[in-house]
Amino acid sequence: MSAAVSSSTASAGTIGGVPGAPSAARAAALTARAVRGANPTSVEMAAPFTGRPITTLPQVDDADVRAAFATAREAQARWAATPVAARARVFLKLHDLLLARQDEALDLMQVETGKSRLDAYDEVAVVAMAAAYYGRKAAKLLAPQRKAGALPVLTRTTEVRHPKGVVSMISPWNYPLALTGLDAIPALVAGNALVQKPDNQTALTALWIQELAEEAGLPAGVWQVVLGRGSRIGNALLEEGDYIAFTGSTETGKGLAAQAAARLTSYSMELGGKNPMIVLPDADVDKTAAGAVTACFSSAGQLCVSVERIYVHESIRETFTEAFVRRTRAMKLGTSLGYGVDMGSLSSTDQLKTISEHVDDARDKGATVLAGGKARPDLGPMFYEPTILTDVREGMLPHKEETFGPVVSIYGYTDLDEAVARANDTRYGLNASVWTRDTRAGERVAARIHAGTVNVNDGFGAAFASVDAPMGGMGESGVGRRNGAEGLLKYTEAQTIAAQRVIPLRPYKGVPARAWTAGLTAGLKALKRLPR
Repeated sequence: MSAAVSSSTASAGTIGGVPGAPSAARAAALTARAVRGANPTSVEMAAPFTGRPITTLPQVDDADVRAAFATAREAQARWAATPVAARARVFLKLHDLLLARQDEALDLMQVETGKSRLDAYDEVAVVAMAAAYYGRKAAKLLAPQRKAGALPVLTRTTEVRHPKGVVSMISPWNYPLALTGLDAIPALVAGNALVQKPDNQTALTALWIQELAEEAGLPAGVWQVVLGRGSRIGNALLEEGDYIAFTGSTETGKGLAAQAAARLTSYSMELGGKNPMIVLPDADVDKTAAGAVTACFSSAGQLCVSVERIYVHESIRETFTEAFVRRTRAMKLGTSLGYGVDMGSLSSTDQLKTISEHVDDARDKGATVLAGGKARPDLGPMFYEPTILTDVREGMLPHKEETFGPVVSIYGYTDLDEAVARANDTRYGLNASVWTRDTRAGERVAARIHAGTVNVNDGFGAAFASVDAPMGGMGESGVGRRNGAEGLLKYTEAQTIAAQRVIPLRPYKGVPARAWTAGLTAGLKALKRLPR
């Protein structure tokens, strides 16, 4: 395992003590965008690369969040009255600004999360794609839609879409730009206002894209960022929001869903995963091994769609494992803000503790560590090597529990039905991957896997970046979808307007009900025979 560690000293005033990072003054300017409380408190977040402070963040309380919602409601009424085409142009402009100023976003994401620059760029790319998609498509998707009426010609029925109101968005630390942008853009373009609670660890990235959106033309007050612990402000977010968009753990999601259900508030949630990869016997071993490195170790495995289980046909298991281990051991780990590092740091000491516990538990119970398997404090306080396990069995923590880190287990199989059954043997159903030279065969296998997205000859990026298609989880991996038409329309209320003309749907005065219903029955039979 090679290391690429920057040896230069941090320039004065850079956040987190990371060479080349944005200045402390810039971090303070972004922090000033967050909602301020009447009784200010603050927390200090540390950079995973160095363990040194990034910035001091203001923390709000319940009353401050409710005041933010009141402001958002006023702004939302004006924003919703803005024509959809004008709202959409804001996000086309955001697309351009995001690509033009991506370097600062990449720096912030790396400092806050510890991920490599290439992994951070994935977030820039997918948010730009979503901004362009909804910027082009929103006007058509939100336009009134003519529907078949009760009686042809005589009933004019239209479906109209109205914004929900003010959306509460709770976003995680692991993909701070992507999982802000992919939810915020459709919510806003639909005419809603937004009150977002990002994780404190990655608050600067969320504030950065909010700043960019306002520069692109989003009115002040429409998108507000509140910072604080869920235990202090969670109730206000749930009680004030007209819709809840949450990304995080399954356990937290279940609790939020129960609270939302009590208020009949609709919601969408992307939750955990224990994502499988099936390697068919005809797969190109070298390409599959290279793909597995990306599928398992991007962002140090700290993404909900990361692969944690690989099922390889026994006929190629040995050669695949050798190739995968070789590529994994050759990965470059480091803290550079430039390209060239393959994997960065974990984001928190909690993640480091969980990953160490999972690997140690498996090793102590008889699993074999083929690569990695240890922390790397010589590189930074939260580094852990990309790790490959085999001989993992029932009762070991990595067998069925989500690790959420750079740890993957390899299993062999001889029968495809067995492999599919084992892939589906999980309470989760977020993402999966199938590898084969025959993509049609791969698609047939993919359709048998119980997961919201399945990639053929890719780990997760193909589905993740297909912003015209819905993305989300089955089982305990979530409720609802982001991206595509569904990812926009979930932030709206559908209203049906039906105008009846000429002939009423009840008998005219003096017409016997029996004669009326007989005539209507004949008409219904005739309608069935009409071309669609």
